[in-house]
Amino acid sequence: MNLDQPPQIPPLSTDYLDQIAPQPKRRFNLDKKQRIILGGIAAVVVVLIMVIIVSSMSSSTKPTETLAARLKSTATVVDDAAGKIKSSSLRALNSNLKIFLTNTIRDIKTPLQKDGVDINKLDKDVVKKESSDKMLATLEDARLNARYDRIYAVEMAYRLDTIVTLMQQIYKNTNNQALKTFLDSAYNNLEPTQKQFANFDETNY
Repeated sequence: MNLDQPPQIPPLSTDYLDQIAPQPKRRFNLDKKQRIILGGIAAVVVVLIMVIIVSSMSSSTKPTETLAARLKSTATVVDDAAGKIKSSSLRALNSNLKIFLTNTIRDIKTPLQKDGVDINKLDKDVVKKESSDKMLATLEDARLNARYDRIYAVEMAYRLDTIVTLMQQIYKNTNNQALKTFLDSAYNNLEPTQKQFANFDETNY
């Protein structure tokens, strides 16, 4: 090989030049039928999104429905406690609460109907959420450990506190005048009872 002579480069074939040349971008052209199909799919997706949004809004629990379910579940606990309380004073307080709940659950029916809530046909999820099962289990454990009265007073004081708080919230936000009147009376009757449970001291009875 003669180093004085430049190397001979073979001519490039046209096939090679075609391979390395930038390929023209293919335009994605849709015919009329394909555009109609894609448009229909997009419309279905939009409708489904709207349905999900509306469903989530409509399925939100009404505070009045929560109140109704909580009152009913509390009445269950009160009934269960009747034969287990040892303190005569606590038994009397519990009896008064039972009367209050019985009357309240009966009388709140009409005001709730004006708010679109049927106390006898509450949403299953709301009833489950407000179930008294956990509270009943706690009280049964307390009974087995000879601490029923004190634990019952504490648990019921807390439960009633959530009820009076919910009543206040509903009262402030509702335009249902019949319901406002009812809640005002129910609150004034229940608040002193809640305080009595909170202040219960079994050593004094």
